[in-house]
Amino acid sequence: MKAAVMRAPNEPLSIEDVTISKPGPREVLVRLKAVGVCHSDVHFWDGAFPAELPVILGHESAGVVEQVGSMVSAVKPGDHVVSILSPFCGSCEFCLSGHMSVCHTVNRDFFNREEGAEPRLSAGGKPVNQFLNLSSFAEQILVHENTLCAIDPEMPMDRAALIGCGVITGVGSVFHAAQVEPGSTVAVVGCGGVGLSTINGAAIAGASRIIAVDLADEKLAMAKKFGATDFVNPKKGDPVEQVKELTGGGVHYSFECIGLKQTAEQAYMMLRPRGVSTIIGMIPPGVNIEVPGIELLVTEKRLQGAVMGSNRFRIDFPRLIELYKQDRLHLDDLVSDRIGLEGITGALQNLKDNKGTVARQVVVFD
Repeated sequence: MKAAVMRAPNEPLSIEDVTISKPGPREVLVRLKAVGVCHSDVHFWDGAFPAELPVILGHESAGVVEQVGSMVSAVKPGDHVVSILSPFCGSCEFCLSGHMSVCHTVNRDFFNREEGAEPRLSAGGKPVNQFLNLSSFAEQILVHENTLCAIDPEMPMDRAALIGCGVITGVGSVFHAAQVEPGSTVAVVGCGGVGLSTINGAAIAGASRIIAVDLADEKLAMAKKFGATDFVNPKKGDPVEQVKELTGGGVHYSFECIGLKQTAEQAYMMLRPRGVSTIIGMIPPGVNIEVPGIELLVTEKRLQGAVMGSNRFRIDFPRLIELYKQDRLHLDDLVSDRIGLEGITGALQNLKDNKGTVARQVVVFD
């Protein structure tokens, strides 16, 4: 198969012939139809997060099941599926208590082949590392069955793929992690693909005011389509003060969707007493967030994280698709460009350069 291989940070991805293994026990081979290019991929491509090289990046994908290994029960050949980077084992403390999205952070080896087994991916007779249990910048993926969710075959693949990361991260953080209440006020810091999905989720949840915060006026204009009611550009003044002025003291819920120390701290400071700030952006390793300790005590503000929207993806994905069918989840507006495999390096650079017109660039296979 053809795949975009990363061999060095900040260098163009190499389009190569890569060998993919046959499905083993509980493994599924999927022919991909669409893959979203996510800012999380940029963090590994530019070296901000470590990656074992060579590696095939990509993790936001949809396709059709081609083959299944023994003991697979969740999907069958011909099923249309969406992948996720937070698979679940089904038997650990986190899975059994309903927090499946955390499982992969403590049970990583469960989803991989045993040490010494044939690698899932190889090129020139040498192993190629699999990124986040997926490696979706390729024509096919070979994954554990608990990485996949079967979906309605009528769902367009280029929009279905987006549900697997950016959309579930944003919408899921609203629904599951923060549990935004109808009539409440919300601030979303960062209006890329995840931020726009967070805004969309807050609108579906019934928030009365949704304040979009971004340095790019183009992204603020896009945010209006997804449900934002107010707009703050930090170039025009302190964003915390702007949000407090708009809301008479701060919001009930804030979401940080960039992954920076400064914006994470700003999102917390935008809260009113007893507000909840949820960090969604990928803050680099070694970076600490600082908030006034006394505020945690006397105002009861809360600071929390949410990985992949605290999802239960086999429940959430079909529900999100139904919301899309009802024109409530605006996936069509999220796609800013459709590209081929050879266009991935340029798409990563667009995200790194923070181009204001980019929401989600999607690789589409014939």
